[in-house]
Amino acid sequence: MAPDPWLSMYESTCHTAQEVAEKIQERNRCQRNGESATKLNVSIRSLLQNLKEKTERLKDLLLHSVSTRQITQLEGDRRQNLVDDLLTRHRHLQASFKNEGTEPDVIRSSLMAGGVRQGVVNPWLVEEPEETRGLGFHEIQQQQQRIIEEIIDDITNLVENTDNKLRNQTKRVMTVDRKSSSCATECQSPQSAETKDKKLWGKRPPARIEVPEYHHNKSKGKVTG
Repeated sequence: MAPDPWLSMYESTCHTAQEVAEKIQERNRCQRNGESATKLNVSIRSLLQNLKEKTERLKDLLLHSVSTRQITQLEGDRRQNLVDDLLTRHRHLQASFKNEGTEPDVIRSSLMAGGVRQGVVNPWLVEEPEETRGLGFHEIQQQQQRIIEEIIDDITNLVENTDNKLRNQTKRVMTVDRKSSSCATECQSPQSAETKDKKLWGKRPPARIEVPEYHHNKSKGKVTG
């Protein structure tokens, strides 16, 4: 995969900023030793102008990349921070160059920052995860969309499973409640003897059996019916 032109220019600009800091440090040392620093001053002016032009170019390229969506907004913000840092370093180096004979902290900071950046070809790839490394803006968008869809599917399945469990539990509760109500009604409502007889003998009660009465006739000593 071809290197990102913006990142390559950024690395070149960082090296230019470090070179300016080293030249200013060398110029200050020559002045303290009473040596001529004319050539160094000319070189520093040229490098400062080069640093300014490169930084402005980085800013323009970044604006174009963000406006055309060649990079993500997050990456655009991070690159903007790098550009702001370069602009700040340029101002400090410019002030240090005009303030001859001094060696402020910004020179040492620039030298240290340059030393840290040496050997780092692409600072974005160092922090970028394997899943998105080398992908373009649209590819990253598609990957994010797939991840979102997978999350939505998982949530949908979870909701459906929960709904099924709730429906089953509700059915069980309603069944138990129905049986409980039926039992309570039967236990609390006393049945009449007639109702019990109907259950025993059917809908109609059993026929009554007529027993004949016998009368005793004392006068004749006979029993008559």
